[in-house]
Amino acid sequence: MKKIILAFIVLIGVSISCTKDFEDYNTDKKNPTDVPGEMLFANAQKILGDQVASTNVNLNVWKLFAQYWTETTYTDEANYDIINRTIADLTFRTYYRNCLQDLKDAKAVITGTEPLDDLDAVAQMNKSYVIDLVSAYAYQNLVDIFGDVPYTEALDIENITPKYDDAEFIYNDLITKVQAAVAGIDESGAGFGDYDLYFGGDLAMWKKFGKSLLVKMGITIGNQALVEGAYAGAFQEGDVCELAYPGGAMSNPLYQDLVQSGRSDFVPANTIVDLMNGLEDPRRPMYFTEGPEGGYVGGIYGESNAFANYSHIADRIQEPTYAITLMDFTEISFYLAEAAAKGWSVGGSAAEHYANGITSSFDYWMVDGAADYIAANPFVDMSSIGNQAYIAFYVRGFVGYTSYRRLGFPAMNLPPAPAESADGAVPRRFTYPVNEQTLNGANRQAAVDKQFNGSDRLSGRIFWDK
Repeated sequence: MKKIILAFIVLIGVSISCTKDFEDYNTDKKNPTDVPGEMLFANAQKILGDQVASTNVNLNVWKLFAQYWTETTYTDEANYDIINRTIADLTFRTYYRNCLQDLKDAKAVITGTEPLDDLDAVAQMNKSYVIDLVSAYAYQNLVDIFGDVPYTEALDIENITPKYDDAEFIYNDLITKVQAAVAGIDESGAGFGDYDLYFGGDLAMWKKFGKSLLVKMGITIGNQALVEGAYAGAFQEGDVCELAYPGGAMSNPLYQDLVQSGRSDFVPANTIVDLMNGLEDPRRPMYFTEGPEGGYVGGIYGESNAFANYSHIADRIQEPTYAITLMDFTEISFYLAEAAAKGWSVGGSAAEHYANGITSSFDYWMVDGAADYIAANPFVDMSSIGNQAYIAFYVRGFVGYTSYRRLGFPAMNLPPAPAESADGAVPRRFTYPVNEQTLNGANRQAAVDKQFNGSDRLSGRIFWDK
């Protein structure tokens, strides 16, 4: 059934893209009732999953910023140039216009329909709460990418110049909404069923997702009470939120970028390869191929790298059916290790949660020897967590990059010609879209003045990155 839904999503997307230029002037965009809310929700999930997965340098450069991968011939993005391809603009558009707008419209259609009976009313409520959870995940990403962003006035067709809301305010409001969704979901009722591409309509898993999201937001902003109140209901061993791709026309974007494109644009970066080599990490064969002379050899980050001279990205990651992870037990385990290391009460020691994270990562990559590896690389301090979380988050570029920003590990390599706006350092955020300077200049400038002393720069730090 999910394959049918994904195929239908693709057909709808093609139809809309082919006709929207001609119909925009005659379409009532405030009443999107032509498409069922369930389909809009599934489409938003697909868009969000694709954005997380992609390594298309027009859309997603986080695997580069995290120094998991580097480029071979065209090295602008590995040198922090996000202006040439207007990457920030396309990221902004993907989240707001393509994902969050569909989520808003889905909620409007679903809640605007008269329920048939009490069971249908419960189902509508559950769907509304699930939409809130996905929206919160997307908005958190936007804040963590840019800082202050449009929120309370966003997605309003009548307002083309929305104000930028304070990033910390957005976080706190998202936390309130996620808590309400977790408390409000009624597991005895129905959800999205097969239209739910992440959990197949499993409301218990959505509750876990919400609790996990609270842990993630809590650890990011240093809210001890939030983490302590949510961890017990978060993801447990084996739990994962992922988007599975059936292949064919609905293949993982990584397959499209790395295989179907016929290009050889990326190799693993020396940053992660050297780190894992130094630890004799047994996950290396699942992450990379061996180099032409044996062993694992990463390309020099930010420099031109002849594709044939280095290790390549492992075959599993390039498969058309490779599922992209949005959040999982591995990630939550490292957050809890960090919380425990701070002395917070999260049901175990830092060493225990740290071991859980590594073991879960080994299981995901189908690699034996986790216990021996943990014994050889035990928990010592935050650097242990930072290094091992970074390794475990491989492929999930934005999560790895954010982990580096928060913890400062591992040490990153400075490329030879970093963009001037990065101030000669690893970036801390995206600058705002160029289009915003033209279309919403006053509000954008107010946000820049408030956060970054008037200079919209890659080195500017958002509120939690202190």
